[in-house]
Amino acid sequence: MAEPRTAHEAALRALRHRDVSIRELDERLRARGYPEDERDETIEALVRTGLLDDTRFAESRARVLAGRGNGDALIRHDLARAGVAPETVDSVLATLEPETERARAIAERRGLGPKTARYLAGKGFSDDAVSTVVASATGGELG
Repeated sequence: MAEPRTAHEAALRALRHRDVSIRELDERLRARGYPEDERDETIEALVRTGLLDDTRFAESRARVLAGRGNGDALIRHDLARAGVAPETVDSVLATLEPETERARAIAERRGLGPKTARYLAGKGFSDDAVSTVVASATGGELG
């Protein structure tokens, strides 16, 4: 396949299979040596036409990460690294199944104990979510 001649062609090729964030696309174009003005024009045109949308990217990425058993902190970090605005991240996280419910489903599959609690913490679940799941499984409150 021939190398794209313009930033627009390269951007369309990058968007062919999945959404990317504005920052990710800009970084890809910069890495390929496209000048800043051409990158800016390309990104502006793609945003204007709806082909590039950070909110759509964030919603899709958050659903995938949550579906893989990740907690809100990991999802927040991933989206922030991709350049998604904090207010967009907050609104996207609010649309997901509550973190405690996701943690509970994982604990039901894995069994509950210290290993599962460490696993959940490592997957980006909050201390509150882990504590709530552990406390509900033991029938008591944690001190």
